[in-house]
Amino acid sequence: MSGQATISGEAPDADAIEAIARATIARLPAQFAEHLGDIVFVVEEYADDETLAALGIEHPLDLSGLYHGRPLGEKSSMDSGAMPDRIVLYRRAILEEWIETGVRLDDLVAHVTTHEIGHHFGLSDDDMHALEDAAEDSAEDPAT
Repeated sequence: MSGQATISGEAPDADAIEAIARATIARLPAQFAEHLGDIVFVVEEYADDETLAALGIEHPLDLSGLYHGRPLGEKSSMDSGAMPDRIVLYRRAILEEWIETGVRLDDLVAHVTTHEIGHHFGLSDDDMHALEDAAEDSAEDPAT
């Protein structure tokens, strides 16, 4: 997938970001993907003031994605009437990080999407960073 738009051209719109994220989800192993069917997925320009305040974040460009919901391990059959879980990607924050870091846009969107999906499965930020570090370490040392 191309996902890498030219930085000097027009910024990718919400539909382009969503397409990359949905392609990421489509590549997930079936045992994970089967638990994502009811999640509402949206791309917004940036987080609103209420969301930022609730998370203790001062600037909207500091939040690139957010999972709203209860992790799978905390769900119960008694949870009727609850709003569906949502994953929100914040386009402007993603584009800002893309420009600042030079990371490929499709890789960045895939990372943010996967990170928010991790929260759906009950992983904390620390859990996900540890998994990423372990993956990087094993990629650098093929003997492990």
